[in-house]
Amino acid sequence: PMADTTEFFDEQTLLEMVDNQLADGHPLQVKATLMRLVMKGTPRDEALQYIACALGAELMAMEADQGPFNLTRYAEFLDSLPEMPWAE
Repeated sequence: PMADTTEFFDEQTLLEMVDNQLADGHPLQVKATLMRLVMKGTPRDEALQYIACALGAELMAMEADQGPFNLTRYAEFLDSLPEMPWAE
């Protein structure tokens, strides 16, 4: 089944969180991923939605683990974009 991030966060909330990560410059992978996707021809809005999906996946994984935010795992999710292996 498709991973449903809406149980925890709606898309608007995730997009705001991504905007904050870009504004903070942390984690650096977020901006790098946005640039990579846009350079490959993904519209910026769509690229941001992909990143929001990766963030949602990390938040769901945190919930499942009852653990802290895992930057390494989040970076791996970002690196896989636009593929979303966690959703399969």
